[in-house]
Amino acid sequence: MTTIWELDFYSRPVLDDRQKKLWEVLICESPLDVKAQPDSLFRYSQFFPNTEVNSVSLRSAVEAAIAQSPKFPDKVRFFRRQMNNMITKACEEAGVPAYPSRRALALNQWIEERMQQYYPSLPNYQAGSNPSVALPMLAAQTLPDALMGEKWALVTLEARAFDEMLEWDISFSEAFPPTMFGVSPDTPIPGIIIYSARAVPLAAWMSGLELAYVKFKSEAPAQLILQTGANDAWVLSNLPTPALQAEAKGFEMTKQQANHIHFLAIQSDANSESFAGFWLMQELNLA
Repeated sequence: MTTIWELDFYSRPVLDDRQKKLWEVLICESPLDVKAQPDSLFRYSQFFPNTEVNSVSLRSAVEAAIAQSPKFPDKVRFFRRQMNNMITKACEEAGVPAYPSRRALALNQWIEERMQQYYPSLPNYQAGSNPSVALPMLAAQTLPDALMGEKWALVTLEARAFDEMLEWDISFSEAFPPTMFGVSPDTPIPGIIIYSARAVPLAAWMSGLELAYVKFKSEAPAQLILQTGANDAWVLSNLPTPALQAEAKGFEMTKQQANHIHFLAIQSDANSESFAGFWLMQELNLA
C-alpha cells in the first residue's frame, strides 16, 4: 500500500536563547482511505535554530524520520511554495520524491493543534500570527479536449456513506475519515460527479494532479474550478445560467457546513455502478 508523507519546515512562534524564532520540521503520514486510524499515522517533529535552516538540516530530519517510521514513504507532499527548492532538494537527496500540494490535510490539522495547545506551553513562546508568504493564484486552465466530461451533476452523500467506500468499485481514489476532521456521520457531504465516455483516462490524469479542492467562482464568467498542486487550477465547467449558478452556490453552502469537505467522482455514465475516480477533499487556506 502507498505511503504518503506531508512535510512542513517553517518558523514557529517560539524563541531560542538568542531571541530568534525556532524553526521546526513536521512530518506526518497522510490518511489515504476512510478507514485510516488517526492514532496509527506516523508523526515526526524536530526543532532547528534559524542558523541551520538549509537543505542539509532538512535532509537529516527526513532521514531520521525514515529511520523511525515503520514504512518507507513513496512520496512527500508540502504546501509552502516559497520553500520549494529546499524541500525538494532535501527529500530527493534522502531518496523520496517531493511534490508541491495543497492536499496536506493531516499536516494542517496538526499545525493548528500545536499552535493552540503545544507552542503556548513552551518557554519563550511568542504570541501572534506566524503567516506564510502567499503567492498569487494562477488563472484557471482549460481541460484538454480529450478529458472534458460530457455531463456533470452536483450531489450529496451523508458522511456515514463513506464507511463503505473501500468496498466500492473504484479505479483511482484517495480519501480520509470525515470524522477525523470534525464531521458527524449524518452530515451531508457535497460532491460533483463528472460523466465521461473516457472516464478511466480522465481519472488517471486527475490522479496525478495532487487534487486540492473544487471551488465555485461566482465572478464572471461563473465557473466550477478544480484547484490542484501548489498553485494550479482547471475549469471543470462553465456556469452560464442563473439556475446553474444557484446550484453551485448551494454546493458551496453545503461544503461550508461540512467543514469544507467535499468530493469529486468520475463515472462513464449515470447508470454505472463503478467509479473511474473518487476523491474526498477539503478546502484549506494554505499559503
